[in-house]
Amino acid sequence: MKPEQEELFEQEVEALIKEIHTQYGYDFSGYARASVYRRIRRFLGQKHLQSIEELRRFLFTDSFFFENFLQEITVNVTEMFRDPTFYKSLRENVLPILSTYPFIKVWDAGCSTGEELFSLAILLEEEGLLGRTKIYATDINQKVLRQAKEGIFSASHMAAYTSAYYAAGGKRDFAEYYTSNYGSVKFNSSLVRNVVFYPHNLATDSSFNEFHLIVCRNVLIYFNRALQERVYHLFDESLVSLGYLGLGKKETLAMSGISDKYSFVDKNNRIYRKNS
Repeated sequence: MKPEQEELFEQEVEALIKEIHTQYGYDFSGYARASVYRRIRRFLGQKHLQSIEELRRFLFTDSFFFENFLQEITVNVTEMFRDPTFYKSLRENVLPILSTYPFIKVWDAGCSTGEELFSLAILLEEEGLLGRTKIYATDINQKVLRQAKEGIFSASHMAAYTSAYYAAGGKRDFAEYYTSNYGSVKFNSSLVRNVVFYPHNLATDSSFNEFHLIVCRNVLIYFNRALQERVYHLFDESLVSLGYLGLGKKETLAMSGISDKYSFVDKNNRIYRKNS
């Protein structure tokens, strides 16, 4: 694409982002631009659309089309027990402390299609804590929230997920947690009996509860610095004194406005504890 064409494309995308915010309330202004441009180009190709104007016409006349667009623009790359050492560290360093509380509240922020949510639920179940834990699973995208609630995943991933589960310190036969059927698996509904599925936009929405543990992994890397800072303060407002925060391996509180209020529990796995 020629420089002048690239400039025009970016201007049109910026105008579209503003209109989406006005019409639907979704604010993508703080998303990393390289990622947004790349995803919109890919979406245009997938839908065989020739221009941003053509895309715009579909977005504002077809709610189902907009939902598909939203799923493409928001990041939904996830796995069960992704980075197993993170979950092993939660099991060994965080859950023993949380077990001393009579009731536990967990926020899985940006839960996507639910792989992370079920990983957390299994961990809590094996440590005898799930029955007295309320998990709030949130995402900007209501379509992926519905998928997460169903707990249905492709059977083709189970070998990799099983391996990751054991690397995370799994204590049972992983197959006990799901039933297989025609190329897919459905995880036991008992794992999400204490889960509240809730639409929440990290870019615009406010704190809605107090939590002992917040897990938000591999979401903030797609935000610019200003939006990252907003989300860090949101998490800080939402954590109880001495609460825990788990981030992705490429995410850090360093240089944030709340960094001096937190200490590492596990530096390699980006698990923090609020100092007071």
